Amino acid sequence: MTDIRIPSNIRLIASDLDGTLLQGDAQKLKPNTCELIHRLTQRGMIFLAASGRQYANLRRLFAPVRDEIAYLCENGCLSFYEGEMIHRVTMDRRLGQEMIREIMKVPSAEVLLSGVNTSYIQPKDMSYYYHMRDVVGNNVTIVPDILNTEEPYFKISIYEKGGLTDEKIAYWKEKFGRCATVVTGGNDWLDMMPLHVNKGTGIRKLLQKLGIRPEECMAFGDNYNDMEMMELVGWPVAVDNAKPEILAASRDHTPTVEDYLEKILTGM
Repeated sequence: MTDIRIPSNIRLIASDLDGTLLQGDAQKLKPNTCELIHRLTQRGMIFLAASGRQYANLRRLFAPVRDEIAYLCENGCLSFYEGEMIHRVTMDRRLGQEMIREIMKVPSAEVLLSGVNTSYIQPKDMSYYYHMRDVVGNNVTIVPDILNTEEPYFKISIYEKGGLTDEKIAYWKEKFGRCATVVTGGNDWLDMMPLHVNKGTGIRKLLQKLGIRPEECMAFGDNYNDMEMMELVGWPVAVDNAKPEILAASRDHTPTVEDYLEKILTGM
């Protein structure tokens, strides 16, 4: 973290979760994270959890401050503030079903179909269900035929335990990248959303609702699915373990988000 002076006009602070606020394989926030967020909200700032995770998962994760913060979920497909759904973007059902069928053909791959309040799975191995329920902390619904779920599609994810190789990522981007946004969401995950939907488009919708300008925002990120968010805001900050492209797109960097929040509070 450098000695760059943080601007005083910041009204909203967004942070990615996995790899940024949650580093390594962490699935729980540090003991002081919610206390720092509470202090920021008490001073009139909005904290935005910006993640590929589902809304219910994020509310559990941020339980002590869950009604104080805003949420950008499913990599930009959904946003919530003060209990209100601000926006939702849906995917063409025929395209979504093609994605699901292709994922189901791969023996090592599991599919995750995101809904607003639950995620639908048809597990090939029950360890996947237990991982999603007990480790990731999602609301999870097992269905006998995932193609017959009725809720509109907005994000379809691939899970490969042990990690997706560069070759596999390239395969999925080649197959669906012309008709959908295809991004990695950590070593084991690849997410597919409606074309041109990302964290940046989701935050822009939220800012329009709240009357906040992009230059009045700060964002923390680490991975490629954070790029559009980092490019949108006036003060992008990368964690030190971020991808080189994210570091290059940032105004500053920090070992942890909590370190930077402390710095903001001290400056205020």
